[in-house]
Amino acid sequence: MIVVPAIDIRHGNCVRLYQGREDRETVYWKDPVGMARTWQSRGAPMLHVADLDGAFQGKPANLHLLAKMKKELTIPIQIGGGFRDMGSIQAAVDIGADWIILGTAAVYDPDLVIQAVSEFGHKIAVSIDVSDDFVAVAGWKELSSVRFDDLARRMKNQGVQRLLFTDTRKDGTLQGPNLAGIRLFLEAAMGAQVMVSGGISSLDDIISLKEFEPQGLDGVVVGKALYDAKFTLEDALRIVH
Repeated sequence: MIVVPAIDIRHGNCVRLYQGREDRETVYWKDPVGMARTWQSRGAPMLHVADLDGAFQGKPANLHLLAKMKKELTIPIQIGGGFRDMGSIQAAVDIGADWIILGTAAVYDPDLVIQAVSEFGHKIAVSIDVSDDFVAVAGWKELSSVRFDDLARRMKNQGVQRLLFTDTRKDGTLQGPNLAGIRLFLEAAMGAQVMVSGGISSLDDIISLKEFEPQGLDGVVVGKALYDAKFTLEDALRIVH
């Protein structure tokens, strides 16, 4: 299991949102590329980049920052936020994104997921953003009628090799991860690579999540806890190694 720092980009800044709410934003860094360099220098094995502008407007808005990161960094980067057509996915692939994360498209345009997997294979990941038992979409502004475990099972059966679980109620709250939801998600996604995020607040949370490694948990994406210095990336990496 690996620990992956998150870089959430909005209006050119590195930010964190409370439960994904636009009106609950904290700006941590005004240079996302510089932040990416910092995380790499501190041992990050990869980065998770969330284009919040893209998620809210329905098309990627910060691919130019991804391009700068890929030029300056050597670690892999996954990016999500607004990828809802083949053109935007192709643009991210051309820049060098190691994984492109689809979210809303998995609910509203499953044919796009099938097409993207056929074209780009393992580079396609799907983020399943959970609110209680259902999937949140459109930058978490809408709640679908699709159960999160059903969607995980469907995406795996459609050939998606990499899945992300985010509890939207926990994200940015430092209230601890949704262990029961993660357990159910891992059962549904068995055979896929799985990363989880949302609510992680302490090294004890990392230790608790590591217990899911035999069930297929490959990584933990951490944002606010690292930015608020609840623990260091270095200490988290020592725990998982």
